[in-house]
Amino acid sequence: MRQLVSWVASACVGFVRACVVMVVSMLVPAVWAAAVALGIWWGAGNPWSWVAPFVLVCVSTLALSRPVCRMVRLLVARWTATVIPAGYRQAGPVTRMSTGYWWNGFSYERTSRDALMDQKWRVRWSDPATWRDLRFTGIAPLTVGLIASIPPAGVAAAVLAFSQSAPFIGILGLVVAIASAPYAWCSVEPVAVRFLRASPAMTLADRVDELTAQRADTTVVQAAEIRRIERDLHDGAQARLVALGLSLATAEKLMETDSDQAKALMQEARVSAATSLTELRELVQGINPPVLNDRGLVDAVRALALDSPLEAAVSADVQLRLDPPIESAVYFGIAELLTNAVKHAHATQARISIARDDTDIVVDVEDNGRGRASARAGGGLAGLRRRLAVFDGTLEITSPAGGPTRVRMMVPCESL
Repeated sequence: MRQLVSWVASACVGFVRACVVMVVSMLVPAVWAAAVALGIWWGAGNPWSWVAPFVLVCVSTLALSRPVCRMVRLLVARWTATVIPAGYRQAGPVTRMSTGYWWNGFSYERTSRDALMDQKWRVRWSDPATWRDLRFTGIAPLTVGLIASIPPAGVAAAVLAFSQSAPFIGILGLVVAIASAPYAWCSVEPVAVRFLRASPAMTLADRVDELTAQRADTTVVQAAEIRRIERDLHDGAQARLVALGLSLATAEKLMETDSDQAKALMQEARVSAATSLTELRELVQGINPPVLNDRGLVDAVRALALDSPLEAAVSADVQLRLDPPIESAVYFGIAELLTNAVKHAHATQARISIARDDTDIVVDVEDNGRGRASARAGGGLAGLRRRLAVFDGTLEITSPAGGPTRVRMMVPCESL
């Protein structure tokens, strides 16, 4: 009895899904049929009897192809948990130039609205995904649509047969509808995966765009770091060294006439020299910590945890040495996460875990702050994600309201 109830429920759900798949996949052919009917209705003597249907077919196909493909992806993801990336090209920012015109990446326009509209259609027509969607809208009715129409067609045949006093055909139609209902919609997944996934050319183009953006980000970060170092040297150590030189020159002149004043200046110069040395060490620490070069990532993170205002615990199942650029990126990533935990999340405790799997180094940083951390555009976490992406690394953030916040960094690497 339980199996019968389960089969009936499966058949009912399958029938509804088959009807939905049939409607979605047959939407464009239905418009084509309406266009043909319009041409027949106008008659052969009307000069618009073939032009208007042709225009309607072209416009409707172009307009409906992308919404149909999006609905198919949504249905597949909801019913089978198979996510098919859309792979559509994203438009870049529209910038207003000093001349007053707006640049959209393709041309200059007088208004931002014109620039956005021109950019939208240029990106749409140059996107290989557009032609992929058009291909799918032609293939889906002949594959998914025909299979999904079997249960509704069986029910329609049964109703028509019973109304025409043909019980055998009616019963046969019901049997076909019930037997095929649980499976008729299932063909949408393999067809969608086969024809809606990104092609190798699209994947390569996306990878080129990603690497170009990463190169630009790296250049900007390097330039900002150079400016920071220059500013710190100019405002800190350089100014103190200049003052130190003046103090020594003055002390040299006062050595024979006022030895006490000369000694006082020498003491001030010694204090200034010690302060300058401390600032230089802190600057070097910010560029590349010596403990990271001498002791490796794990010990450098332990030293960082001791200096942090948080009560931070570090656990590591291995002692490993990585390539210096990767070690530096992971170290400063952990430092930024600890700083964010104190500054934004008002955390008091943190746990840092460093481990390796077969191909990646995995770093988990968890704090007891108030949560709601996100990699918003222009923020520190978004910048950290971009820096890790240079090494094909990933950043995963779990931060519900009220905490805790857990951030996982994964970077593919080999231990030295």
